[in-house]
Amino acid sequence: MRKTVPAACLTLLLALSFCAGVFVTDRTHAQSNLVVKSKNKVSSELIRKTLAGQGEDRVRVIIQPNGLWNNELSYAVLLQGATNVRHFQNFNFRVLDLPAAAAAALAERGDVAFVSLNYEVRTLGHVSLTTGADAVRATSGTTTGGLDGTGIGIAVFDSGIDTTHKAFLDKSNNLRVVASQDFTGETRTDDPYGHGTHVASILAGNGRISNASYTGIAPNANLINLRVLNSEGVGSAAQLLRAIDWVLTNRVRYNIRVVNLSLGMPAIDSYKNDPVCKAVRGLVDAGVVVVAAAGNNGKDGDGNKVYGRIHSPGNEPSAITVGASNTFGTDTRGDDAVATYSSRGPTRSYSTDENGVRRYDNLIKPDIVAPGNKLVNAEAVNNNLIAQHPSLDAGVSPVDNRKQMYLNGSSMATPIAAGTAALMLQANPQLTPNMVKALLMYTAQPLAGFNMLEQGTGEINVEGAVRLGKLVRTNLSQSTPLGEPLLTTGTLPASRTTIAGHTFPWAQGIILNQTYVTGSNLIALYQKIYGIGMLLGDGVITGDGVITGDTTMMTDGVITGDNIMVSDGVITGDGSPFLGLNLLLGGTQLNDGYLLSDGVITGDGVITGDGVITGDLYLEAQSATVSGDQTSAMPVVVDDGVDCLEY
Repeated sequence: MRKTVPAACLTLLLALSFCAGVFVTDRTHAQSNLVVKSKNKVSSELIRKTLAGQGEDRVRVIIQPNGLWNNELSYAVLLQGATNVRHFQNFNFRVLDLPAAAAAALAERGDVAFVSLNYEVRTLGHVSLTTGADAVRATSGTTTGGLDGTGIGIAVFDSGIDTTHKAFLDKSNNLRVVASQDFTGETRTDDPYGHGTHVASILAGNGRISNASYTGIAPNANLINLRVLNSEGVGSAAQLLRAIDWVLTNRVRYNIRVVNLSLGMPAIDSYKNDPVCKAVRGLVDAGVVVVAAAGNNGKDGDGNKVYGRIHSPGNEPSAITVGASNTFGTDTRGDDAVATYSSRGPTRSYSTDENGVRRYDNLIKPDIVAPGNKLVNAEAVNNNLIAQHPSLDAGVSPVDNRKQMYLNGSSMATPIAAGTAALMLQANPQLTPNMVKALLMYTAQPLAGFNMLEQGTGEINVEGAVRLGKLVRTNLSQSTPLGEPLLTTGTLPASRTTIAGHTFPWAQGIILNQTYVTGSNLIALYQKIYGIGMLLGDGVITGDGVITGDTTMMTDGVITGDNIMVSDGVITGDGSPFLGLNLLLGGTQLNDGYLLSDGVITGDGVITGDGVITGDLYLEAQSATVSGDQTSAMPVVVDDGVDCLEY
C-alpha cells in the first residue's frame, strides 16, 4: 500500500525546504544559483547536466547524509519527486531517481553531505611461475610449505562465474564457488559476458587442465561470486554498493578476507566523497583486503603516454590498486615492463571548495603492477566476448568446461594481487589489510625505466610477500606500541627473490598518498599506520610543499622521499627524479609536457563522452592490436583431456 504524507507534515516540510534553499517549484529559475552555492557537495557531472538545461531530466543519484539519515530528509527527498528508493544495510546512503536540478538542490541542505550520480561501472582488461606463486606452493625448501588459499574466501565482483568449468573444483570434485548473488537484475549468476570467469580463474583456478599450465594464484581458495556486471559487461555504482553491503553482512559466514574489483568507473569525485570509495574504506576498516584495477587508459589514440587516468575505486587510498605489466611471454622477470595501456597516476578525482576551486586528490597510484598481458585462463561457455572475437579462444581444448581464452588488461593483473593476498592471509591470518598492502609494496620488484606513477613500487613478488608475511607477529593489536618488533625474528629476511633463475632486489619502500617512505624499520618495527581503521598515508604530514614523517605514527629511521622517481631497477627511491612532490601537490607541469592542471589531461583523467570509459574493453577483447605489448603471449599448452591433480 502506498504511504501518504499528512497535509500538516507537508506544510511544515515545504516551509523547511524553502528555508534550506530546496525549492519544490520553479526549479528552472533557481537551479543555477543552487548548484553554484552547493557545488562542493555535488558531483561535477550532475552540476554540468543542470547548468546545460537538463535539470528536469530524471537521473539516478546516490545521496550521502551528514550523519544519520533522518525522517526530515526522507520527506524532503520525497517532496522533490524521488522514486525507486534503495536502502543499504551497512551504509546510510540512499539510491534514488530524481530530476537533476532537484538532486543538486538537495545538496544545499545541512543534513546532506554529498550527492553523486550513479555512475556506470565497467570491466577493465606461465602466471604462477613468473609471479612466484609456484614457489609458495612448494612443500620443501625454505619458502612456505604448500600454501594454496585453503579456507580463505575471496569475493569476485564481476560479470559472474561459469561454475560448470573444471577450473573451480577442488581435488575432491567439490565446487569452490560457495556463494553466488546477482545484483544486475538479470536473475542469473553464470557468466554470459565472459570476463568474470577469466578473472576468477587467474585468482583461484585449479591446475586440472593442460597439466597445471593455467593454475591460479590461490587454487584452493573459496570464491564468492557477486555478479555486478550484466551480459554486456556493464553495471552501476548502485549495484556495486549493494554487493559491498552484502559482503559486509556476510563476510564472517564465508570468511571473506579479500575482495577483487576488476572493474572501474570514471574517477571524478574525490575519494572523500565518492560513495563507492567510502564503501571500499568500510570494507578495509572491517578487515577485508580490497584489490582494485588501475584501468587501461595509459595512452591516447596516437599511442602517446598519458597520466591521471586511474579509475574509481582504484583512486581510493585504502585499496590496493594494480596496474598491468607485460612479461612478454617469458617466465624470467628480467625483461618485464609496464604495459603501455596500463593507467598511470596521479589520481585526478577532485572536490570543489567554497570558492569554486577544484582540489585534486593527486595520489600516487597504482600501488603495484602485476602481469596482465595476453593471459590464458578459463573461458566461460558461450560467452559474448568469444562470440564477438573468436580469436580470443586460445585453442587449448574443444571441450566447453576445459576451454581457455586470452584477455589483456589491469583486470587480469588485479586477481594476481588478490590471490597473493589470500596466500598471505592463509600463511598469517592476523595480517591487517594495511599490512598486506605494505608488504606487497615492500617486496615488489622495481622495474627499471618506469616511474612511480606507472608502477607504484614495482611488479608483484608473491614469494617475497608471503615469506615476509609469515614472519609478522600474530599478537599485534591496536594497542601495540609504536616501535615494537614487527617480526618474530630479530634477523631481517634477505631482501631479494629468485624466480626462474633471475634474482632481483625488493623495493624496500611503500607508497603513502603523495610520497613514499623507505627503510628497514618498515619491517623491523611496528608502525601505527599498519593498524585497522588507519590509512598508510596517515603517517605523513604535508605542509607548504614539504612532506615529513609523523613520529606518532611512524618510527625514526623511516625516510620520506621528496620526488617521484624513475626507477633504476634497484630499490624504491633509487634512480632519477621525474617530478617533485611539491609540484604534484601544487598541480603543475610534468616533465613530459602533460599538465596536472585543469583541462589538459582529457576530462581531468576521464575520457569525455557519456560517462563511459571507452577503450578498456577493446584492450581486453583484442589479442594482437597494441604495439609494444602484444608481441608475445603466455605459452599455450594443448589439453589432453585428463585431469591433473598434482597442482
